[in-house]
Amino acid sequence: MPLYDCMLLVKPKVKKEEVMQLMARVGRGVFQRNGVITELKSFGKVPLAYGIKKLDGRHFEGQFVQMTLMAPPSFPQELHYLNKEDRLLRWLVRKHHDAVYGLDFLNDQNDSEHESDREEHTYEEEGKSESNAEFIYEDDDDLDEMDDYEDEDDGGNEKK
Repeated sequence: MPLYDCMLLVKPKVKKEEVMQLMARVGRGVFQRNGVITELKSFGKVPLAYGIKKLDGRHFEGQFVQMTLMAPPSFPQELHYLNKEDRLLRWLVRKHHDAVYGLDFLNDQNDSEHESDREEHTYEEEGKSESNAEFIYEDDDDLDEMDDYEDEDDGGNEKK
């Protein structure tokens, strides 16, 4: 299941209990489709860059709430009922395209642990520590010699 962020911008006068009911309604939809809510964040009242006009007036601040969840790919289309919700100023669902989860996450984690073990082993074999490896070119003279060497490699194709 893909990872999504569901962001809700609620009118500033709405009580916290009503905001929680709104989040619970979205959460029930996630759980009914065998999804998981991984994180809930409430940022409280935030000022808006511009006023959002609704039937009850123009709003210059709103309560911002974010839910991170794993749900089936069809889930964002099922949130159409939020369009008719009077307590909301705006809502948005964003998919995490770079998220790694499930067995892929576990395999990547195991591979990275093995690579770090191999790197430590090579440093021990060579008798170098990581701190010594960082300062290979400590003198500027060494860097100048390296630049001269790279210029000779060009084969004279460089335009002057």
